[in-house]
Amino acid sequence: MTAPEGAPELRVDVVTVFPEYLAPLRLSLIGRAVARGVVDLHVHDLRRHGVGVHRAVDDAPFGGGPGMLMAPGPWGDALDEVVAAGRAALGPAATPHLVFPSPAGRLFTQRRARELAAVGWLVIGCGRYEGIDERVLDEYGERFPVLPLSIGDYVLAGGEAAALVVVEATARLLPGVLGNAESLAEESHERGLLEHPAYTRPAVWRGRAVPEVLTGGDHARIARWRREQALRRTAERRPDLLADPEQRPGPAAREDTGGPRR
Repeated sequence: MTAPEGAPELRVDVVTVFPEYLAPLRLSLIGRAVARGVVDLHVHDLRRHGVGVHRAVDDAPFGGGPGMLMAPGPWGDALDEVVAAGRAALGPAATPHLVFPSPAGRLFTQRRARELAAVGWLVIGCGRYEGIDERVLDEYGERFPVLPLSIGDYVLAGGEAAALVVVEATARLLPGVLGNAESLAEESHERGLLEHPAYTRPAVWRGRAVPEVLTGGDHARIARWRREQALRRTAERRPDLLADPEQRPGPAAREDTGGPRR
């Protein structure tokens, strides 16, 4: 989806019981993208749709068990309001992609971030307690793409930290967000590998010298070295990424090609 001229590249709506948690999205790289209108960010307080004097958004789960579950009523009211506001801004045919951070979701990867960067409109629902009533995902899944996503094999107190990860990883891929878009091509995971080691001045620090290959000005040799180092690092730290046998590091990656010296 390509944004019309003057329109944001990506609208992001985040629904949460802790709106303050999303304040970092107003800082640094993503904050500048929001300020320039590249990203249209909206954070919504789920408790506005809570029940009773305490604005409750949770209840005990059917079937018993520990903890409380986020109830469907407040979520339905909140999401209906978010979708209506988004369509008023983007047009009646606009389609949100709903993301629900969850340890039971599909793994969020760089490939997924690239896909989300192209959809034009994200709505992120941040669960708490023991999660969100499954009927919410079923209801909206009949109308819109619904993506339960996990940022790793561990459990957080809520979806807000994961929402920060998803928004930053996605928004930084939008045109005009990074100062040098070419840097994206060299990053970890962009080519199925971890990024190579990097060095800056001084050339010698505490007796550790920058690899000689990087100071010689031979750009072809530098490119080979970086590829070899990326393969080596990936094999050591994330061998699961090297599913393709042709990508496994060969003898060249194990040779002394000007690595760090003392």
